[in-house]
Amino acid sequence: MTGVKAAGTGIGHNAPLDTMTLQHERPGWIATARPREHGSWSLALEPLVLGLAVAPSGAGLALAVATLGAFFARRPLRLCWEGAGPEAAPAARALLVCSLVAAAALGLVVTLNGAAWLVWLLPVAALGAVFIFQDLRRQGRSVTAEVAGAAAFAFLPAVLARLAGFSAGAALALGAVCLARHVPTVLYVRTRVRAQKATAVSPAPAVLTAGLAFFSTYMLARAGWVPVAAVVLTGLLLGRTGWLLGPAGSRLTARSIGLIEAGLGVLFVAVIALTWTRA
Repeated sequence: MTGVKAAGTGIGHNAPLDTMTLQHERPGWIATARPREHGSWSLALEPLVLGLAVAPSGAGLALAVATLGAFFARRPLRLCWEGAGPEAAPAARALLVCSLVAAAALGLVVTLNGAAWLVWLLPVAALGAVFIFQDLRRQGRSVTAEVAGAAAFAFLPAVLARLAGFSAGAALALGAVCLARHVPTVLYVRTRVRAQKATAVSPAPAVLTAGLAFFSTYMLARAGWVPVAAVVLTGLLLGRTGWLLGPAGSRLTARSIGLIEAGLGVLFVAVIALTWTRA
């Protein structure tokens, strides 16, 4: 009887075990900040690596740190907005740390390069706001949110190039190439994964967007703004989209799709970084 009462009130020999269990189950702020979606890592890191490889600068490195701070703040922000559950307290700490890192790094960029470049962040901020608005409504996996998030990160190489002293045209061309990689990829992956789940979804938007990306890159290459290798790569991505959205891709698992895209991402960054010439 005493043992039952002790267990029920959390007093007695069971208390340390219960406390240890609760402490073990309560997530730390670092775990809370870590995004759960594996694909988001590639969408965030690829543009930053590409931008810094093509247009390295101290200010660009600081902006990359600020971007990562904002990237890791996304999940804690949503958890704080919802304000419930055992993750609320560590989420608040994670949000504070990530926000301070992002603000300090952004302040360093302004110190190094002044404030005139901030206008280049407007497209990133606008697209990021669309994603955050959707994410706070638990619609972070809607097509609007995913395309906006991918486009926000994909435009960052243009900002990094501008910070490194590239001309406006060259910076926009780099951003266009990155957009041609990421936006069609998001639509392709969404279509492929939903098809795996027997969801009726048309492949047309993914194929048409990949085709538009290829054509746009081709026109930029003809004008001398991007290397021919960029056309080859977007052509490869177009072929991947058309082929793997057909019967050939019907047996792919989500893990296989992720591995393929990770490999294509490494190839894309390496080839563009090696063939890009500053203008």
